[in-house]
Formats: sequence, C-alpha cells, structure tokens
Amino acid sequence: MKTKERVNWVLTIVLILGTLTVFFPLYMAIIIAFKKPTEMTNDVAGALSFPQQWSFDNFTQAMEVTDFWHSLGNSLLIAVATIVLAILIHSVAGYAIARSVATHKMYRVVYLYIVSGMFVPFAILMMPLVKQTAQMGLGNRLGVILLYVVFYMPMNILLYVGYLKNIPQALDEAAEIDGATTWKTYWSIIFPMMKPMHATVAVLTALGTWNDVMTPLVIMSGTGENTLPLAQLNFQTQFGTNYNLAFASYLLSLIPILIFYIVCQKQILNGVANGAVKG
Repeated sequence: MKTKERVNWVLTIVLILGTLTVFFPLYMAIIIAFKKPTEMTNDVAGALSFPQQWSFDNFTQAMEVTDFWHSLGNSLLIAVATIVLAILIHSVAGYAIARSVATHKMYRVVYLYIVSGMFVPFAILMMPLVKQTAQMGLGNRLGVILLYVVFYMPMNILLYVGYLKNIPQALDEAAEIDGATTWKTYWSIIFPMMKPMHATVAVLTALGTWNDVMTPLVIMSGTGENTLPLAQLNFQTQFGTNYNLAFASYLLSLIPILIFYIVCQKQILNGVANGAVKG
C-alpha cells in the first residue's frame, strides 16, 4: 500500500508568491512595451489591461533613440572581454590559492585579502578611480573592462577556490609523476574539469557587467560611447519617463543575456553547489 504524500502548503504558497513576484514585473514590462502612449492610464485596471492593438512601433523607436546596434556592440565587447579575462585570470589565481592555502599561511592571507574586496562599496572608490583612469588614459572601454576584472575578482576567486577543493590534489601529483609541469597540469587536466564553475562565473560576471550603469557612466563620460544601460537613460528626463519606449528597450536588452543564461544553465547549478560546499 502506497503512503499518501503530504503537501507542504506553506512551501507551496511561498513558491507561488515568489513566482508571482518575478513574473508580474515581466508581465507589466511586456504589456507596457506594446502599448501606445495614449493607452497609458493612471488607474490600475488600465495599466494591467492588454494593448488595444499589438504593435512593434515602440521597439523601433527605442532602437533609434538608443542607437541600439552601436550600444549593443559596446555592451557585448565589454561583457565578452570581461568574461574571458575573468575566467583566465581568476581561475589561475584560484588554482594557485586552493592548492597552496593549506600549506602556506601567506596564501591564506592573500586569499582573505582578495575576498575582503567584496565588502568595499564602489561609491568609496568611484572618485579616485575616475581621476586615476583619466590620468592613465583609461577613461574608455578598456578601462571599464579592466575595472570589471578587478571588481569581480573577489567573488570569482571565492567560487573557484571552493570548487577546486572538491577536485582531488592526487590528480596534480599523478600528473607531476608523469613529468607534467604545473602549467601543463592546470591547462590540460584541471581547467577542463572546472567547466561548471567557468559557466557559473561567466553568467554571474555577465549579469553584473551587462546591467551596470555606474561604472561606464563615470569612466566613459565624455567619450561619446554608450553601453545599453547608459543609452537607456535617454528615456528619463526632468519632465518624466517615456515608459513605453523604456520598457521596449529593456526587453530588447534582456534578450542577449537571457540567451546566454539558457545556454549555460545546465552547468550553473552544479558549479554553484560544488563551489559552496567547502568555500
């Protein structure tokens, strides 16, 4: 006789409320993006209602206002360059720390020093960084990329070190016995094994860089170059916000990062779970 499974109603209700919390803003964004400005009303029922006629005019205008393809190219360049450099640099640093932290106290100090950078707010560093990057000729996209690589180093190294603790060091010792150098061992054996964590780091870094407004705003100010979040500031004026065009632009900018997440999602949960076990 099969036992009847009990439903955890408290957890079920929490999950339903959480789902509504996520999907309701998305529903609002889609509805408003397809509406004409004349259909926008102050009452709640009017705001939640479907458009009288579904039209892509708002998307076309939003692309013109934001110079979409140019801004998209800048965002892609910054995000892709940051992800590649973060995976290459942070994984190597994480490997060096993870394999030495148990035997060398200095690596433990370095690890704690790097991770402590997670607690330093950007507002404190903003003005010094603006002046320093300007003096070094890095008040451009390259400067933003380098700053992102530094900003995301604490979080990424924390994840890499935690994940590497689950990869037996016996693999390194066996490779050393076979005559492989440390670099050969890392790139041929360890680096491919960290694929789930690479995907996790890539997605987390991409989300941060793709949606960031403040860093490009203060670093690239006056260069004439815009990322998508910067270009979307054009919808906000001192007299109000054009919500129809703004939400249409937000949906357009959501598509690339959503596709990237879907591609990497199979590796993400495994990477986060393993990286958090002993991190």
